[in-house]
Parts: sequence; C-alpha cells; structure tokens
Amino acid sequence: MRIAPARLALVLAGLLAATAAVAGQREDTRANDAVRVVRQIQSIPESSIPDRLLDEARAIVVVPDTIKAGFMLGGRRGLGLMAVKSPDGTWSNPVFVKLAGASFGLQAGVQSADVILVFRSERGVDSIVNGKITLGADAGIAAGPVGRNAFAATDGALKAEIWSWSRARGLFAGVALDGAVLSIDNGANRTAYGEGTTPRAVFEGRAPGAPSAAINGFRDALEEATAAARRARAAAAPPANSAPAADGVQVQPLADPNPATTTPLEPVAAPASKP
Repeated sequence: MRIAPARLALVLAGLLAATAAVAGQREDTRANDAVRVVRQIQSIPESSIPDRLLDEARAIVVVPDTIKAGFMLGGRRGLGLMAVKSPDGTWSNPVFVKLAGASFGLQAGVQSADVILVFRSERGVDSIVNGKITLGADAGIAAGPVGRNAFAATDGALKAEIWSWSRARGLFAGVALDGAVLSIDNGANRTAYGEGTTPRAVFEGRAPGAPSAAINGFRDALEEATAAARRARAAAAPPANSAPAADGVQVQPLADPNPATTTPLEPVAAPASKP
C-alpha cells in the first residue's frame, strides 16, 4: 500500500507536533516541581534560606526529586532549573540544568531528595553558563545554614561560593555535594525556548521563543521569596537615626524631658552708643 506524499507529510507533521507537545509537558512538569520546592522551603522559617543570603544571591538552582542510588558504588542524578539575578535585582528566566555525581563507600539503597544550590559569586555563574561546573573543584561548596537569621552567624566562618540544601524527608538541611557536576540541559532548553537557545540568551531575555506559564512561574516564585526576604531584612534593620556605640549597643538620641515648658530665648538688645 502506497501513501501519497501529501498524506505522508501530514502524518509526519502530526507526529512531530505530538512529540513537541509531550516534550513541552516534561519541561513544564520540571518547572512546576521546582516551584513546589521553593515554596516549601520558604514556608518553614526554621529551615528556610536565610534572608540575607537569598537577597544577595547571584543565582539559584533547584533540582527536585534528585535520585541517589547505589551499592558500594553510588550515584546521584537530577533535573532542575537555574535562574540568575539581573543587574536590577530581579530574577531572569530560568534555564534547565542537570545534576550528576558519583560516590564511593559502604552504601546501599535508593533515595529521592530535593536539592537547592545558592550561588554567591559571579565566577560560579560564569562556569555553568559556559557549560558545566564541578562542585567543590571549580567552586567551593558547603552545607547551607538553615533558618531566616542563621546566615549572619556563619558568614564569617564559611566563605563558600555555593551553599546547598537537601530534603529527603521532613525539613530541609544543609548537604555537601562535593564532586557533583552541574551542567546545562541543552535539549530541554531547545524544547522550552526554541532552536539556537543559549543559557546567556535566556538569562538576558534574548531567547528565540517565549517561556511557558509554568516556566515563568519558577521565576515568579523566586521573585516572591526574594521580596519577602528583603522586607524581613528591612524590618530587622536598626532605625536610621540610631548610632552604634563602641560596644555595639544601639544608642538613640535623647529626647527633651519637658518639651512643653521650653521657652525660646529672648533677643538681647545691643547697648546704646554714647553721644
């Protein structure tokens, strides 16, 4: 049975459209899962990303449902999203990324965990934009502090470029990911933004295609979390008219103890000149 060329072309076009739709659904699901992780960690004050760190972050990576499995030789793999902070303080459109790594030692079983990485420097951001970054080798990474005010206490002791959190069950907690490789998922980015997409074009708003509502939702979730962190920092800041004393105690200017009885000074007349 022969199929007419025109009919064959229509069949192929339909198959391609169906494949693209399914692929787009996969990217939207990844974006929705990442939004869930961001909102969950920020909804729990004792395990949230510290306000100062979130406000000063240069980039954020969220990898939901990272699978860690092994028997003596283990591995970790997950698919997520990454957004960077724009010069005006807003978050960019996200790109899709992959997290993978190996581990050795006594281990057995399978575990799924949500992972969050917060970049503090431009160097780490540049590395991932150029293709990939090995955590702990190309950039220092440390288990992130938890709690809205925890960052101030640990900032002087730990100077990591990247902070990391993970949640397997229950609350989020800091986790070390030395040796894991974070790389760009070019296939997912082409599906989400079109052919010819590069990470830098996405971050700068120059991607060939517009992102879906689900992908925009990830950026919006970061904007909401960052705005809340800035409000919390502003509320905790000392009043503008206070001055720090030598021992660090805030000193307020003294008020007039009896302002109602204050009498303005009378002008003093100049002595008359002698004739």
